[in-house]
Amino acid sequence: MDSQSNGNALNGSSGNGSALIFLGTGCSSAIPNIMCLIQPSDPPCRVCSQALSLPPEQNPNYRCNTSMLIDYCPGGDGKHNYILIDVGKTFREQVLRWFTFHKIPRVDSIILTHEHADAVLGLDDVRTVQPFSPTNDIDPTPIFLTQSAMESIAVKFPYLVQKKLKEGQEIRRVAQLDWQIIEEDCQKSFVASGLQVSPLPVMHGEDYVCLGFLFGEKYKVAYISDVSRFPGKTEFAISKSGAGQLDLLILDALYKRGPHNTHFCLPESLEAVKRLCPKRALLIGMTHELDHHKDGEYLEEWSKREGIPVQFAHDGLRVPVEL
Repeated sequence: MDSQSNGNALNGSSGNGSALIFLGTGCSSAIPNIMCLIQPSDPPCRVCSQALSLPPEQNPNYRCNTSMLIDYCPGGDGKHNYILIDVGKTFREQVLRWFTFHKIPRVDSIILTHEHADAVLGLDDVRTVQPFSPTNDIDPTPIFLTQSAMESIAVKFPYLVQKKLKEGQEIRRVAQLDWQIIEEDCQKSFVASGLQVSPLPVMHGEDYVCLGFLFGEKYKVAYISDVSRFPGKTEFAISKSGAGQLDLLILDALYKRGPHNTHFCLPESLEAVKRLCPKRALLIGMTHELDHHKDGEYLEEWSKREGIPVQFAHDGLRVPVEL
């Protein structure tokens, strides 16, 4: 599925049908790792050095914060609905790189997995993909999130949440968002820009619940970016031996080796793939320990041995799907 092996992966077009566009596939600190650049090792870090040596469309080791855009075409009329999952610290860079490359003209709705920095600190820049109005006289973008995430964001971005100006306060242009509370429950689905989505509560460390998302009727996709353990109900919802086989599992894989207290690392990710048994899996959230090409060869061998195709996703990857 990388740009070298699939001519459709990076074609710079929104296309005629639905697609998943990976805006970011890296960890919270993104790749290249800054310390590898300002205090280089001897020899230099291979992944971080390479990340600055090639243009983005040829460079799967350059990774922004994990984020995905669902380009949803619900009918045969060619109309596109653009649903964004997470708006992290690198959102502006992702827009510059991939909205322009894939001809994405706007964002119709936003879904948040959780309120950590790599998922929400780009919210201020949502205004850059909204129509311009100095008086904020535009339709707000629906944004779906849990109550706990809402409370945290209200502290981080009070000016994005407040409904009315305080007395004497001047209007300033800010992102216009319509906050929609969703539940941490696989059975409580919601509709974002016409697409039905089910929350997938997962543990992101034993003291914190994060959401993944399940969507697609014709092509069943589970997106799980931050996970250290699956609760039983969530695992049932995405398992072949439970509610039914996924067509595509998109899954967290932080380090080459583990364990890690808040994320799956590659061994846990592959074990989960074997257990859940999707038709196909793409891994995201990688640090600089994982080299797209070198470690991708290991995944190719693993896939042949286990009978489940697993690959690393990369920034800019476009996967056509029929949702």
